[in-house]
Amino acid sequence: MKGKDRENHFALFGNPVGHSLSPWMHRTAYGEMGIAARYKAYRVESAGEIVPMMKALGIDGASVTLPFKETIIGTLDEITASARTIGAVNTVLRRDDRFIGDNTDWIGLVRDLKGHLEIKGKTFAVLGAGGMARAAVFGLLRAGGIPVIFNRTPERGAALARAFNSQFLPLDALDGFRAEALIQTTPVGMAPHTDISPLKREILTKFRYVLDAIYNPLATKLLRDAREMGCLTINGVGLFIHQGAEQIRIWMGREPPLATMRKSVLAALQERTN
Repeated sequence: MKGKDRENHFALFGNPVGHSLSPWMHRTAYGEMGIAARYKAYRVESAGEIVPMMKALGIDGASVTLPFKETIIGTLDEITASARTIGAVNTVLRRDDRFIGDNTDWIGLVRDLKGHLEIKGKTFAVLGAGGMARAAVFGLLRAGGIPVIFNRTPERGAALARAFNSQFLPLDALDGFRAEALIQTTPVGMAPHTDISPLKREILTKFRYVLDAIYNPLATKLLRDAREMGCLTINGVGLFIHQGAEQIRIWMGREPPLATMRKSVLAALQERTN
């Protein structure tokens, strides 16, 4: 970043952050790559705290997670075209004293999905209307998919659909809706609340695939229900690893060790469940 003799400093900002495996995954990757770098999680109360903390602590690049992916935009000096279209930032690059927002969530989703199924021409039900949902809709459209948005709050869901010239349907319409896959982007079911699901299990029979963007736990209640209902399931680990790998490319300009990152994340998740 700013010289070979200087240790790079990266961070995660969000609230909460204690559950995140980003520090473990990134540190493992840097160790494998032989890079002198540290990565630490910081819990903040508002998006407005992030840039001042990056300046004060000398942070070179940051991951941004819930609930600040959308609100951080107004605090940055520059936004990439994709992040501006999505309306959400999960990656910040510091270039001298300028802070540039980007989005790698959509890349992570598309790269992971392509390892399981064909996206082009297929219809996808997207559950949610937050930053991850926006990234999913953007990525699906870029890959030739047809997203249909479902959300508990109609106003937010309809606004997202208008932004991407896509279709919005109220949540209760999922009961009679069929699609190639369901993509769940809300935090419902994330650890430690592993016993809840955003949907009734009977609805899941309408989908061949069910993807949950959550990676902790590996098998959310939604995915457990989906398997029991005969669906093919995809957890959020692949999305998580690919979005993190793209962050390393942006920050370091080097190719990250994907296999090592996957192995470290799975090992950490296994340790947490024991």
